[in-house]
Amino acid sequence: MAKFFAGFLIYWMKNILLTLLLLSPVALMAQDGSTAFNFLRLPYSSHAAALGGNNISLPDDDITLSLHNPALLSNVSDRTLNLGYMTYMSDSKVAGAAFNMMFGSRSSAALSARYVDYGDFDGYTVDNTPTGSFNAKDIEMSVIYSYLLSDRWSGGISGKFIYSKYESLHSIALGVDLGINYLNEESDFSASLVLRNLGGQVKAFDDKSEDIPFDIQMGFTKRLAHAPLRISLTLTNLHKWDEDDFYNPDSSEESFGQMLLKHVILGADLLIGNNFYASIGYNFRMAEELSSEGTKWDGLTAGAGLTLKKIKLGVSYSKLHISSSSLLFNVSYTL
Repeated sequence: MAKFFAGFLIYWMKNILLTLLLLSPVALMAQDGSTAFNFLRLPYSSHAAALGGNNISLPDDDITLSLHNPALLSNVSDRTLNLGYMTYMSDSKVAGAAFNMMFGSRSSAALSARYVDYGDFDGYTVDNTPTGSFNAKDIEMSVIYSYLLSDRWSGGISGKFIYSKYESLHSIALGVDLGINYLNEESDFSASLVLRNLGGQVKAFDDKSEDIPFDIQMGFTKRLAHAPLRISLTLTNLHKWDEDDFYNPDSSEESFGQMLLKHVILGADLLIGNNFYASIGYNFRMAEELSSEGTKWDGLTAGAGLTLKKIKLGVSYSKLHISSSSLLFNVSYTL
C-alpha cells in the first residue's frame, strides 16, 4: 500500500506542469470576489523580500524559498531548521518556522508555520461606547512536498491551513500552492511557474464568503557569465489585468507600459564568494499602491545573507511608505 501511494505521488508530480495548465482557467473564473487572508502575500524569505518582495526562481539552498515555490524544496539540504521574524506596518509582527527532511534522493517534505500579530485594539460600539481591548491575528500552517522529476526539472505542492481571528470574528480556509522549476546549472539559469493560493474559505467571517488571494506567477533567474551578478525577473498577478487600461480610448503606449510594469518585480544579487550575497530589488506594484507624494523610495528593497558552516543568516529591508518600512530576519541551521 505504501509503495502504491508513493508511486501515485511520483506519477502525479511528473505531470504537475499539465496540472498547472489545466487549473489555470478554472482559477481565473473562481477569483472574481473580494479577498481575505491577504497576509498570505507577505514574504517568507528575507532573500526573496530583498529582491523586491517575492521570488519563485532562486535556486539556492534556502528552505524559506520553498514557501514561495514548493518546487524549490528539492534544492534544500536535509534536516534544515529555519526561524523567521518580521516587523511590519503599525507595529505588526510576524514569526515563522520551517523544517524539512529528504526521503531518498528525489523526494523532500517540509512543515512550516507562521503567526501574524497585529497587536491590541480598543473596541467601541456604533454609539462610541467602549467595549474593551481585543486582539487580531492570522495563522498559517503548511505541509510541502517536492519531487525531483529529472536532472533539471522539479515539481512541488504545498497544502495550507489558514486561520484568522479579529475580535469576535474568525474564519478558516484551505489553500494549495502548485509549482514547477527548471534549473540548468551549466548556464546558471532557472525558470519557474507557480499557482499560489488555490482554494477558499471553509468558514467565512460572516455570511459573505471571500476568496483567498490567488496568484499566477512566473519567474526567471540568470547569473551573468563573467560577473558576480545574478538577475531575477518575477511576474505576478498574471491572471488579473486592469481592464480600464485596455478599454480606455485615451490610453497611450506609456499607460499600457505602466499597467504592464505593475506585474513586474526586478532584483539583483551581488555574489561574493560562496558565503555572502547582497541584494537589491524594486517592486513596481508596491511603489504605485503604497507610494505617497514626496517620496522616492517606495517599492525599493535591499538585503544581505551570510553562510557560516551549517548556519545561514539573512536580513532584508523594504520601504513600504513614507511612514513605514519592514525588516525580515531569517536564520537557518542544518542538523
